[in-house]
Amino acid sequence: MINKEKHITRRGYTLCFLSKLQDSLRRRDVYVTGSNRWGDPRARLLQGADWQANRIKVYRSLGHPTDPQEAIKSLGHQLDSRYRQVAARLCENEAVELDVSGPKPRLTISPLASLDEPDSLKRLSKMISDLLPPVDLTELLLEINAHTGFADEFFHASEASARVDDLPVSISAVLMAEACNIGLEPLIRSNVPALTRHRLNWTKANYLRAETITSANARLVDFQATLPLAQIWGGGEVASADGMRFVTPVRTINAGPNRKYFGNNRGITWYNFVSDQYSGFHGIVIPGTLRDSIFVLEGLLEQETGLNQPKL
Repeated sequence: MINKEKHITRRGYTLCFLSKLQDSLRRRDVYVTGSNRWGDPRARLLQGADWQANRIKVYRSLGHPTDPQEAIKSLGHQLDSRYRQVAARLCENEAVELDVSGPKPRLTISPLASLDEPDSLKRLSKMISDLLPPVDLTELLLEINAHTGFADEFFHASEASARVDDLPVSISAVLMAEACNIGLEPLIRSNVPALTRHRLNWTKANYLRAETITSANARLVDFQATLPLAQIWGGGEVASADGMRFVTPVRTINAGPNRKYFGNNRGITWYNFVSDQYSGFHGIVIPGTLRDSIFVLEGLLEQETGLNQPKL
């Protein structure tokens, strides 16, 4: 950055500035005004009179006391209790070892031994499989739409009221082509108006967007939450989040480098949120391998389903 004359070079200073700016953005030390991903999340919070008018309602909806010191005291007691429970069991737990031979202590937890499937579980699996009839995936989508009406969430990009005959058939075909990554060609039927090449291309261009897919998924999640079987699994108040990494075959601003996972290529992390009712209620594309904890709050707050603010 400094030349032989001990002057700061413009090129070196620019590269250094951009590198530090990138690090600061990732650490959330610097925010970009108006940006959804890099903006200050505190700017979206209620402020001033709006917060005072809705404060009690927000506290009650989240189950928190109005006095912050009371909440901190309760959390402190819970943390202290958990620490004492773990410490009391640590010496007797043979699956946990504390290695102090290195420069820093290292905790080692032995993996759980795999259990053989009992015969009763094998019989149950076969019984359930026999109950599932062989059905074409596109027919399955149409049947699910008949129960949930998720295809109604797909509306025209410029003419919201524009509808055509058998639009759910076209939408199901386009969704199948995108989900299976097979393209539209295998689904084209020139003798079926809803499956002609022109209709499928028109449907994909005007109806398949991130906002419509998100709305359709929210309707599916809300419908599943009403099923008795899903309510046995859970109440929709607990969720898990995990990321899957993919190499991107094309150049895109949504990809990032990481030699460990992507080699010399660039890739993304698909961060998926799943409720305790086994429904995927939100997903975020993360460039490269940015720290996923940055996006946890975004996923919980921006999901559009009727789930009651699930906890991770």
